[in-house]
Amino acid sequence: MASFIERHPAWALIAIIAVAVLLWLVFSIWPPGLEAAIGRKRVFLNAVLNGITLGGLYFLVASGFTLIFGLMRNVNLAHGSLYLFGGYIGYAVSTWTGSWILSFIVAFIVVALVGVILQLAVFRRMEGQDLRQTMVTIGLSIVFADLMLWVFGGDFYQIQTPRWLIGPVQLPLLTAIKSSGEPVYLQYPLVRLVIFAASVVIGIAMWLALNRTRIGMIVRAGVDDRDILAATGVRIQLVFVLVFALGAGLAGIAGVVGGTFQSLSPGEDTRFLLASLVVVIVGGMGSIPGAALGAVIIGLAEQLGSVYIPTYAIVVTFLIMVLVLALRPQGLLARR
Repeated sequence: MASFIERHPAWALIAIIAVAVLLWLVFSIWPPGLEAAIGRKRVFLNAVLNGITLGGLYFLVASGFTLIFGLMRNVNLAHGSLYLFGGYIGYAVSTWTGSWILSFIVAFIVVALVGVILQLAVFRRMEGQDLRQTMVTIGLSIVFADLMLWVFGGDFYQIQTPRWLIGPVQLPLLTAIKSSGEPVYLQYPLVRLVIFAASVVIGIAMWLALNRTRIGMIVRAGVDDRDILAATGVRIQLVFVLVFALGAGLAGIAGVVGGTFQSLSPGEDTRFLLASLVVVIVGGMGSIPGAALGAVIIGLAEQLGSVYIPTYAIVVTFLIMVLVLALRPQGLLARR
């Protein structure tokens, strides 16, 4: 980020001003003229929080994708199918057992096992062959989509939120002041806040594991020069299988999250694969903090765009990606 500021001070200043304006809009009391111009503050705050929590979901999907694609250099375009499959598994488990927590555990294990199979059967045989990996995983994503359509049908599924997470919570964000002088604070769904907090914890744990542990050092060394690392006696293929399983399992967890506060249906695999690609490009391949930053930026762009410029909301997302590619092709937080 420091190098970006040095190379592009004008754009960095624009970004700082944009963040300052956003913070003022969130925490200040809006004058009547501003509400008349852009609408009620409550709508704006809901859009901001929806964007941040959606960013948490995008991060869970993109963090697994950045492990597999950005760190291990495996082009897995079936990652969206792993997300949707994990969501369906979570829905089935929560429906049969009534346990929301158990659905996360089972989805992680099952989708991680699918990731192990993909690594052993596909990617190990095509190491360094990006085009073949791309074509094979596109074909696999089509097959997976048809299989899930056959088994689960074309209906929409919603994973039941546990009772202890149902209902709103009052946040210390002022939305208006009544004529009596009484302040009105924002109410927001508790489940979204809990899921976002969990995504933050997972992101911190992943960053610590990759940058502060021996296994993380082995993974990064294996990406840079696997032959030298293998010569030291490390079973590099086993390490890569475990990392691939972790990335796939995170996609499975994200599927349960997405099925909880959104829905599951055919086509969601393509949507979240595309979102993962955009997030990784914006944040930087192989960077966990970059995936987090990219996820929040894209989530905010989608939600604010859908509220204020619904016709062009998707254009804003890709405009951000184009600007990042033009100014910093390796991503905002990736190293050269």
